[in-house]
Amino acid sequence: MSSKNPRRRRSSSLVYTEPPESMEQISDQAALPNLNAEWVNAKGAWMIHFVLIVCLKILYDIIPGVSQETSWTLTNITYMMGSYLMFHWVRGVPFEFNAGAYDNLNMWEQIDNGDQYTPAKKFLLSVPVILFLISTHYTHYDLTYFMINFLATLAVIIPKLPALHRLRIGLFSGDPYDDR
Repeated sequence: MSSKNPRRRRSSSLVYTEPPESMEQISDQAALPNLNAEWVNAKGAWMIHFVLIVCLKILYDIIPGVSQETSWTLTNITYMMGSYLMFHWVRGVPFEFNAGAYDNLNMWEQIDNGDQYTPAKKFLLSVPVILFLISTHYTHYDLTYFMINFLATLAVIIPKLPALHRLRIGLFSGDPYDDR
């Protein structure tokens, strides 16, 4: 190991738990509001999800040759991918105002200071379920569309569960202990 690139030893596990914050990080988090996650409780923030879903549905409906079943499935998949990317994949805060206090947390873990079962988290958990039910209905319960929609919904619902709070699965993220 060179002194230029001090890396910690790689873990042999694909799953690890994010350690709790240090006292310095906790005081940094308490000092300033988290603008990255507070917008979910703002007026109109919940409505944007329905607006996005309607816009996606219209977008896929105007593409020639796309059936209603495929349109609903594409709407579901696109919303789920965006939701997963936004709430579970990206970590940290895009602003440089809090000295890296939230750098190890994704947005879902930052919302409402990590509290579970708050109104915002209940809403954000219910939207994928409702969209799944709607898309399943409008695909006429076809098994292929059902499985595609179900797997996309599971990929977004499972990371939201309290048992997976601060749990990381290191399949695509490289070395989970790399501090670079």
